[in-house]
Amino acid sequence: MEHGAATAALPDAFLNFLESNGIDPSIYTSIDSTPRYIRLKPGFEDYIEEFESEVKCKPQKLDWLPGFYTLPPNIQIASTKAYQEGKIYGIDASSGAAVMALGIEPGDHVLDLCAAPGAKLCMMLDLLGDSGSVTGVDAARHRLAACRTMLQKYKLGDRCRLFVADGTTFSVIPLGFCSDSCESRLEERMDVFKEWTSRRPWKERKRTKKCGTPQVVSKSHPPELIYYGGHSGVIGLTKGELYKTASKNEIASYGYDKVLVDAECTHDGSIKHIQKFEQWGWITLQRRVLDAERTDDLHALQLNLLTNGFRLLKVGGSLVYSTCSLTVAQNEDVMEQFLKENITAELTEIDAARNWPCKGGRIRKTWRFDPLTSQTSGLFVAKFRKAVI
Repeated sequence: MEHGAATAALPDAFLNFLESNGIDPSIYTSIDSTPRYIRLKPGFEDYIEEFESEVKCKPQKLDWLPGFYTLPPNIQIASTKAYQEGKIYGIDASSGAAVMALGIEPGDHVLDLCAAPGAKLCMMLDLLGDSGSVTGVDAARHRLAACRTMLQKYKLGDRCRLFVADGTTFSVIPLGFCSDSCESRLEERMDVFKEWTSRRPWKERKRTKKCGTPQVVSKSHPPELIYYGGHSGVIGLTKGELYKTASKNEIASYGYDKVLVDAECTHDGSIKHIQKFEQWGWITLQRRVLDAERTDDLHALQLNLLTNGFRLLKVGGSLVYSTCSLTVAQNEDVMEQFLKENITAELTEIDAARNWPCKGGRIRKTWRFDPLTSQTSGLFVAKFRKAVI
């Protein structure tokens, strides 16, 4: 695709948006050359040849990201046997890099604060194996339901919990931590969580039918547990124990080891997302991406997500903040305000980034993937550590 032809297809308002944010419009010319990425589920390495014969091309191993392979952009994987049987995932390499930046170790308790649609959540669980736990949170009920479907497809739900909740106010800490002060009397322990089932109690179904179920929950909406595995720390707890409000000192000791905040954004770094507006209409782009009030609201949301994710981190734990926007306002500006307001937050090096094919951000120790430099979707990544004061 010719550079001039590609940028001419973009509306003037979007080109002005790119210019005002210092984004090179030529990244939108690379849609036909950016490869498709897949991740092989651990333990299924021998199936790559079977997949190769099915798609009639050889996947190329990605040397800077373990378990990832590239395919030509025109290859479709949804109908392949390997994908349908849960042996491969479709996930962009930049998203995989954000997960690797966490430095997940055996036994970690990990929080994915904006979990839908679930590819990163599954990668976290694959990295943990038979240890630790992952808690997935999302405000969109239907999108989190898709996460639950992924967990079941890839048989990864045993150490996972999923909560429909607003990520800016979510407060449930790992594994149903319960201090001595919240031990229940015997009669109060009768109503405990048992093994998860997809069939909800009759009273709950009746209440939902009567009141309706919001697809996107508000800050005031209490967290709703829609899935939990057998070793996620939920079975045997009462609701009071699971949802107990932990003190600052309790979080410092019993909070999450790792937190990922892949925040809601304008998605301007995702070429495939922007390309969809050709079908959706550029007026929709104006409303979702370019509207000044919308971007101001997003900045506040991103800061609040980052702040709450960091609040739930134990002392010594690490948080990764990422967005698929390439604008400074949604990345470095959010970071700078967050660092001013949180004296225990330290911006840290990302060890894995030494081999990443990407550019440094405007602040040292931050990184930016983009289609031209990285041959991936656009993504901003930064990592913080909670220090002892």
